[in-house]
Amino acid sequence: MDSDQEIKEALITTNDGASRSDDENSPIEQVALTVPVTDDPFLPVFTFRTWTLGTLACIFLSFLNQFFGFRREPLSVTAISAQIAVVPLGHLMAATVTNRVFMKGKKWEFTLNPGKFNVKEHVLITIFASSGAASVYAIHLVSAIKVFYRKEITVLVALLVVLTTQVLGFGWAGVFRRYLVEPAAMWWPQNLVQVSLFRALHETEERQKGGLTRNQFFLITFICSFAYYVFPGYLFPMLTSLSWLCWVFPNSVIAQQLGSGLNGLGLGAVGFDWSSICSYLGTPLASPWFATANIAVGFGIFMYLIVPTAYTLNLYHARRFPIFSDGLFSSDGQNYNISAITDSNFHLDLEAYQREGPLYLSTMFAMSYGIGFACLSATLVHVLLFHGSDILQLSKSAFQGKKIDIHTKIMRKNYKQVPEWWFLCILLFSITAAIFVCEYYNDQLQLPWWGVMLACVVAVSFTLPVGIIRATTNQAPALNVITEYIIGYIYPGYPIAVMLFKVYGNMSMKQAIFFLQDFKLGHYMKIPPRAMFLAQVLGTIIAAIVHLLTAWWLIETVPNICHRELLPAGSPWTCPGDHVFYDASVIWGLIGPRRIFGNLGHYSAINWFFLAGAIAPLVVWLAHKAFPDKPWIKLITMPVILGALTEMPPATPVNYTSWVLVGFASGFVAYRYYRGWWTRHNYLLSGALDAGLAFMGVFLYLCLGMQHISLDWWGSNSDRCPLASCPSDSGVISKGCPIF
Repeated sequence: MDSDQEIKEALITTNDGASRSDDENSPIEQVALTVPVTDDPFLPVFTFRTWTLGTLACIFLSFLNQFFGFRREPLSVTAISAQIAVVPLGHLMAATVTNRVFMKGKKWEFTLNPGKFNVKEHVLITIFASSGAASVYAIHLVSAIKVFYRKEITVLVALLVVLTTQVLGFGWAGVFRRYLVEPAAMWWPQNLVQVSLFRALHETEERQKGGLTRNQFFLITFICSFAYYVFPGYLFPMLTSLSWLCWVFPNSVIAQQLGSGLNGLGLGAVGFDWSSICSYLGTPLASPWFATANIAVGFGIFMYLIVPTAYTLNLYHARRFPIFSDGLFSSDGQNYNISAITDSNFHLDLEAYQREGPLYLSTMFAMSYGIGFACLSATLVHVLLFHGSDILQLSKSAFQGKKIDIHTKIMRKNYKQVPEWWFLCILLFSITAAIFVCEYYNDQLQLPWWGVMLACVVAVSFTLPVGIIRATTNQAPALNVITEYIIGYIYPGYPIAVMLFKVYGNMSMKQAIFFLQDFKLGHYMKIPPRAMFLAQVLGTIIAAIVHLLTAWWLIETVPNICHRELLPAGSPWTCPGDHVFYDASVIWGLIGPRRIFGNLGHYSAINWFFLAGAIAPLVVWLAHKAFPDKPWIKLITMPVILGALTEMPPATPVNYTSWVLVGFASGFVAYRYYRGWWTRHNYLLSGALDAGLAFMGVFLYLCLGMQHISLDWWGSNSDRCPLASCPSDSGVISKGCPIF
């Protein structure tokens, strides 16, 4: 046996032996049950198959997700779909592509076919695909300018903005990876779905008597999901939200306001549409039970206590408007005429604004901003109290002398890490490019250079605390509210500047979290960090370009896209996310927070939510210290209780009620009482449901949607609660609503 072979066998045997060392395995039970602790560091990774299939998957998912992103219920085609689809293609290429060695014996020797299609190639292809599946937040900026404000922005400027916002997050990811990737406590629950699926697709398993192998279970569930989605996706859309209170009381505004799952409080409403369940909160099957319970408590308090109380007390003339709406209203309950208060220079016309009167929000919309305020302060205080000592310890020792799990040991032993200067170079380049774009194209973007720097400060300040929340609970508070608040006060009257500041501040942080999550997936699957880095950079650039071109094409070709009042009945192109983004630009940019939440506005009392959010985790921490024998107190996570609600709007109550029910069945019932089934099948079930939905959704659109073939019957209406959008004030007359 030659020396190279001896080294290979020694490395593989060492790692395999580590798998039997229970004291070295992950202290997180879900990770220990799901993630393998073996590794073969000599498997080929960046192959011709990886480049080809990864690039194609990235392009395909980028197109589909942007295409379906303008829908009323956005269909998210996840990376899991590509993860499954590329398996037969990978094996086909391994069987058919020539294995000839080119430039044999030379430094650049290579082959197009290094042998059997392996799991590490598969992981990198999925990383490419996940770049395409991720949302590109800056597209909202482009659609707001072109569709709602009807202003011009060139393709070049839009592309530069999209690229700089997407790549900027790499810098923050590089700074914080030692805190959010290597420690075992940062376990990133969402990754376990993909790890479970990789194992099912690549590991050989014998079928137990009377049972199913993982592959068989996945295939059966995938076929069922694929077949079932034809009902909520086409034949019976009402399955998206079964709001039974509206059926019992078809002529009652109050009952429909309470019962509507899409336009009301969603009392008793439930959905049987997986796309609706996962649209905003991700898969409930990947959420640990304590996080699901926190979200359920937060949703219940907000939707069934805070909002109804504010509406009943008629705070801020709440009864003049729908109880649940993302619209902007004038004092008489009608839609606010935004164009009337905008001058020719795209600034606020103060005289016109005084003539039109102040802008009002629905009860839910106003209270959701308050929850957003509370979430920001709660996140900082929670992380400081519950994780401050750990962060300090990691900062001092950089893990030296600290117990680490087997996954980190294997990665450190077998692979070269990504040098810090790689991340710093990308960070400096991104910031420089962003400043150049904003300064050179200031007539289109409005944001000065110092705005870019301030946005970076906000992003880097929140990446670590938000990353800790995401890595431990699978939920992540957003920075959109605080970024809007900061720039709106400093630079009022410039709506595009506010939108761009929010994109740079919020999106770069979200991208950093996304990159760190992928790094953790590579950590679990033992992918060389440098290969991961390259796949992420290339995938991000490809995805940004495809997302922008797809959105630009739709905006130019779909008549009246996003304009709900001008679209034909039943049109899916209602753009809920873009509407909320545009509304925020009016509130925080055009009019400005001072005239709404400040001393010149009528919503100034909502600022007290900042204080409430800071106090809430302090109360939990004090209770934990006072009663250390009650460990459940520490599981009360205020950033999760508050943070999940920041998705509303555009998320609706039925998205939450259905999500919580499924999360309870999986995270509590199955995990506690059917542990064996949960271990083998829970994450596979999530992946199969995602994949079946995605393939059927694409199939339905290509076969029926593009031909404008639709059904019109009782079950075609997604909610059947037309009165839920009516005001309760007898003095307000609204189209389609009864006159009291």
